[in-house]
Amino acid sequence: MNLQQLTETAGSLVVGAKGLLAMDESTGTCNKRFASLGIPQTEAARRAYRELIVTTPGLGEWISGAILFDETIHQQKEDGTLFVKVLVEAGIIPGIKVDTGARELAGHLGEKVTEGLDGLRDRLVEYSRLGARFAKWRAVIAVGDGIPSRGCIEANAHALARYAGLCQEAGLVPVVEPEVIMDGDHTLEQCSRVTERVLRTVFDQLYTQRVVLEGVILKPNMVLPGSACPTQEGVDEIADTTVRCLLRAVPAAVPGIAFLSGGQSAELASDRLNAMNVRFKSRLPWALAFSFARAIQQPALEIWKGNNTNVPAAQQALYHRAQCNCAARLGEYTTAMEKR
Repeated sequence: MNLQQLTETAGSLVVGAKGLLAMDESTGTCNKRFASLGIPQTEAARRAYRELIVTTPGLGEWISGAILFDETIHQQKEDGTLFVKVLVEAGIIPGIKVDTGARELAGHLGEKVTEGLDGLRDRLVEYSRLGARFAKWRAVIAVGDGIPSRGCIEANAHALARYAGLCQEAGLVPVVEPEVIMDGDHTLEQCSRVTERVLRTVFDQLYTQRVVLEGVILKPNMVLPGSACPTQEGVDEIADTTVRCLLRAVPAAVPGIAFLSGGQSAELASDRLNAMNVRFKSRLPWALAFSFARAIQQPALEIWKGNNTNVPAAQQALYHRAQCNCAARLGEYTTAMEKR
C-alpha cells in the first residue's frame, strides 16, 4: 500500500468544486433506461452513449473522476482510443465498479447483501493495469417494517470493509457506498436513524479491517423521507438533518463525502447539496461533493435518444448538469441556472 498515493488520489476526487460522475450502470440497468426511450439495447448503442459522455467538451472542468462499469473500461471511441485514455487526457480520474450486485440475504426476508468478494483481489490488479485509480462498491439498505435488521447491516458493512481493504492493498481508493434507499413510506426521522446506524457500523468495520480512512471516499445517501411518505420536508430541513447525521457518524479523517442521487430529480439533488454547503461548509471536517448518475446523465440521455445528430445538444445538457453541481458544492447554485 502506498499511503501517500492513496491520500493524494482521494483528495483529488473531491478537490475544489468538482465531483464524481457515476457512469457505472450495469448492462441490465442501462438497457432498461434505453428501452424506456426507444433506444436499441445493444453493446454498440451503449458504447456510443458512453462515448458521448467521455468526449463531452470541457467535462473535466467540473468532474474529477468517472466510475466505469466492466464493459465500459474495455470500450473505446469509434477511432479506437480507449475511454480510459480519453478521460485521463480530460483530467478525469478513471474508477471502476467492482461489486457484482445485491442478492437476497438468506434468512432475512426483504433484505439484500452485495456480493463480489470472490476473486476481487485479482480483478483489482487487472483494473489497476487498465488505468483505474479508484473503485466503488454499493450496499443496499431498505427501510420497512422490522428492517433493516442487524444481520443485514452487519453483513453489508463487513463486505464494504473487506472490499475497501483489498482496494487499498491494490493501490486503489475505495468509494464506500452504503445506500439507504428512498423506496417506501418511512419518515425523514426514520431515515436519519437508519442512516446513522448504518454509517456507525460501516466505520466500525473499516477500523476492524485496518482501512486507512484518509484514503477513503464515502458515498452515502442524503437523509430523505421515503418516496411514498406523505410528508416531504423542505430543502433546508433535509440539509440540516443530513449534515447532523453525518457529523454524528463520519470520522473527520475521511477527506470527502460524495452523495449519491438515489432517484432524486437532477434539480432537487443540486438544490439539496447546495443548501448543505451554504449552511455548513465552513464548519465541516470533510468536503461535501457529489457522485451522481441519473441526476447528471438523465437530461442528456433524454435528448440523445440514440440519435447521433443529437450528440452536441446532449453533451451540452451533461455539461450543464455537471456545472450546476459544482455550483452547489460552492453554495452558489440557484434555480435560475436551470433557465439558461
